[in-house]
Amino acid sequence: MAPQPEVVIIGAGPAGVAAAIQLRRYRVPFVLLEKERIGGLLWNANLLENYPGFPDGIPGPELVGLFLRQMERLGVDAILEEATILDVDAGTPTVTTRLHSYSPRIVLVASGTRALPFPLEIPATLKDRVVSSVIAILAVRQKHIVIVGAGDAALDYGLNLLRHNAVTILNRGTEVQGLPLLWERAQSSPRFSYRDETVVTGITAPPHGAGLSIQCESRGTTSSISADFVVFALGREPEVSFLSSRSREMEAALMERGQLFFIGDVRNGLMRQTAIAAGDGLRAAMQIYSSRGRA
Repeated sequence: MAPQPEVVIIGAGPAGVAAAIQLRRYRVPFVLLEKERIGGLLWNANLLENYPGFPDGIPGPELVGLFLRQMERLGVDAILEEATILDVDAGTPTVTTRLHSYSPRIVLVASGTRALPFPLEIPATLKDRVVSSVIAILAVRQKHIVIVGAGDAALDYGLNLLRHNAVTILNRGTEVQGLPLLWERAQSSPRFSYRDETVVTGITAPPHGAGLSIQCESRGTTSSISADFVVFALGREPEVSFLSSRSREMEAALMERGQLFFIGDVRNGLMRQTAIAAGDGLRAAMQIYSSRGRA
């Protein structure tokens, strides 16, 4: 039986990667788990302009590429398995995947966030064309994409897709909540359009064709919009579905004892920024190392 790691990190976004890099430098044994792809939501990011060291900004996928190079150089590996349960057994955290079970001294939860559920029922046949992030459709060209929402994520998604497509943003309110700078950039594109006070009430597909018909209500009238894809960008919530009831009950005690850390977007609320998440990971790793002599 393989020796148990001292630390298990759940999630390989900026927080998890930063923690893993620092723990490797400290020679603290750890396992880094990631259910999908290293980098997390950075794959959606059009341009990071507030991450230090990149005066011209850097696209999210390019920053992920640099993360991967750094991880390779330092010998930091990620196991592509989803943590299905974080439980507590006799006061010790246990992390289970479909293939393995770990009983580390410490767990770092860097699982990030998940999109809020769609506000209406989407037919299963449309699941590849109605999405909550842009990762799966970044390669599409010369299409019309409708984005539902008008916050930072919606505008950033729009700018990402506007490079090669037409984009329409639907806002159920009257004010754009996203960063003014992003709004100005979106408006400067001739392929961008915007509708406010518009609520999506249904999405269907013609029997013979690849397009979508989006039913809307706006100011007391109904209408439909034709599009190729729909992206819902209506907000996110912490991804903690793998926490058992026992781990939730013992959460405060585990955190007090330094056995459990929540780092990055999973606990940062409106402060969900790459630089903050990376700092969280670095801080947690340093705290773990400094506590080893007292364990």
